[in-house]
Amino acid sequence: MEVAMSAVTGELVSRFISFLMNKYHSSSHAQSDEKKMVDRLQSLLMRVSTIIEEADGQYITNTGMIMQLKMLSEAMYRGYHVLDTLMYKTLQHIGFNEVSNDSPSSLHLAIPLKRSRKTTDKHDKKAVHLGALESLEIVVDNMAEFVVLLGGCERMSRRPYDIYLYTDNFMFSRHAEKQRLLSFLLQQNNPPGDCAPAVLPIIGGTAFGKKTLVAHACGDERVRSRFPSVLHLNGENFMRIDQGRTMFGMMLIIIEFSSDICDDDWKKFRSFAMRMSRGSKIVIIGRLTRLARFGSVKPIFLSALSYDELRYLFKTLAFGSTDPAQYPRLLQIVDEFTEVLHSTQGSLVSANTFADVLRSNFNVQFWRCMLDMRIKMVNRNLSKYGVEPTLLIDQGHSVDITDYVLHPLSVTRYKIDVSINKEMPIVKFGKLVADPSIRPKQDFILVLWESRMPPHNSFSYFGTSHAQDRHDSSALLGRKRRGV
Repeated sequence: MEVAMSAVTGELVSRFISFLMNKYHSSSHAQSDEKKMVDRLQSLLMRVSTIIEEADGQYITNTGMIMQLKMLSEAMYRGYHVLDTLMYKTLQHIGFNEVSNDSPSSLHLAIPLKRSRKTTDKHDKKAVHLGALESLEIVVDNMAEFVVLLGGCERMSRRPYDIYLYTDNFMFSRHAEKQRLLSFLLQQNNPPGDCAPAVLPIIGGTAFGKKTLVAHACGDERVRSRFPSVLHLNGENFMRIDQGRTMFGMMLIIIEFSSDICDDDWKKFRSFAMRMSRGSKIVIIGRLTRLARFGSVKPIFLSALSYDELRYLFKTLAFGSTDPAQYPRLLQIVDEFTEVLHSTQGSLVSANTFADVLRSNFNVQFWRCMLDMRIKMVNRNLSKYGVEPTLLIDQGHSVDITDYVLHPLSVTRYKIDVSINKEMPIVKFGKLVADPSIRPKQDFILVLWESRMPPHNSFSYFGTSHAQDRHDSSALLGRKRRGV
């Protein structure tokens, strides 16, 4: 009996060792394949980013090349996402640990959180990774003609500050849109026989970067020399221009509309614009698609950033000059944060706001707590108003941000420049979240984020207690019930 048991035990041990060896070889083979994929991705991404950076320094007027540039940038951001995912898995095996000193002001955020994890089949993940690699390889293989044609484009003159903008305080993405706007401003595209200036509408959602795009183009040396006079108007004052004055030289008029206007008002403005020198241009900025009817050329529609673009931007802003490889677990939180921002129509302002806060403390619990706050805030407003916070702000309604400050608080958009009101306290969002005790007892101005790019917009909100917010809440709920 003992001999039989010994034989059985020996057979089981032998099979177990064989199983472990096969698993080891399988794991080693998989890791070898992933390493090859990482190396190939890094090589391709280096080539792609070089081409895109070079293209951003040229004036591209060919519409086909602009479309190719857009496809190239989309493939690049998708490739960076896959590369980070593979690098994260590699760093997990190495076993990096995130270490950060928690400041006393952020202790209320250091709460262990349990979060659900979405599981994806390994074969599905591998298919996604291979798909990203193959699409990047196809795009790069088809770039030979693009690179040749790019060599014939006129180069932009760059100052040292422009290079700094490209690596830090740069206008992210929108490569194709920037080229289209520059092409419109620099080309002679007035309709034949018509003295009216060409009109380009730029349509996009709130905080999608419409004004930043225009400011970027207006900073170009050739645009500045072509239009010595740039006039900024809005929907309230564009009809009050002194129509009796004489216009000298080519002008660039930029009009920002917050709502639609009637056709008669536009006709009156257009009759005035016909008095400007030939070659003058008009750029319309607005959220409403209906404004596109006033354009004389095809509008530029700014859509929300894709998930891959938003993730790349958020990661770059959140880590700053810090190497993300030092914090592999934070890379995973970046993915989760991006999913939340992207699914709730989070704007560039939201991405910059949270990235500024996270960059102050590379602690895993701190980042997870900020993510949890964001999720709870969105759910609270959906439950209370039936509308996502981004849409509430866009429509001029209040948003409940109690989950960020541990005390009842609602905010609405503050339309007046914060520098004008010296009596009302001003508090920055990052400092308030880190230490809710600094919240003023009275109403105050909450500065969510201040743009580092021209035109240096400050996104400020009016903070008030819930007691003063009941009317707005009931009105929204009433509309919600009527819609059911």
